[in-house]
Amino acid sequence: MQQRNVYHVVTDRPMQLGQRILFDDTHHSGVYQRVMERVDQVRDVYENPEKYELPLDHHLDVALRELVLEEVRRSCYPEYPSRMACLYVSRELEEAERWGEFFARIGRPTYAIVEMRVEGRCFIGDACNCFDGTPDRADNLVRAKRYWENLPNEEGAPVWEMLVDGEIEVVRIVREINANIPV
Repeated sequence: MQQRNVYHVVTDRPMQLGQRILFDDTHHSGVYQRVMERVDQVRDVYENPEKYELPLDHHLDVALRELVLEEVRRSCYPEYPSRMACLYVSRELEEAERWGEFFARIGRPTYAIVEMRVEGRCFIGDACNCFDGTPDRADNLVRAKRYWENLPNEEGAPVWEMLVDGEIEVVRIVREINANIPV
């Protein structure tokens, strides 16, 4: 496992200097919980697609996407971190600052940018290759393979996202943002 320092935009809840996080096969992210709550509904979408109108509920299309992404990762790219057991980070501070500005602009609670030391696996992919899941399982599989293969996206310029797992520690609070924080 490689050790590296990366930057993370802290959203949803604050982080503290020295805080440690572990992501592996038994320690998952919040995405995992939200996706697993919809497994039965995903199964029903594939078995009865005519029952579902497009666009699908946001959380359902995320579950369709993340489950097929995980299926492809496990079968073809097990050396990469799971999107449901990882932290999304940036290689460079400037990249994290752009993500922080984006999250604040769309109204997501955004606390800070932190520097983290990571000892674990890494995948750098194009966020533009993420997709809305659909009732068409075959199409979802093609798109999932495209994501993990890092093929050029249909939008043009890539938007890089870095997934890391393993042992993660906050080593520095780089900048407080405190946008859209609930009171």
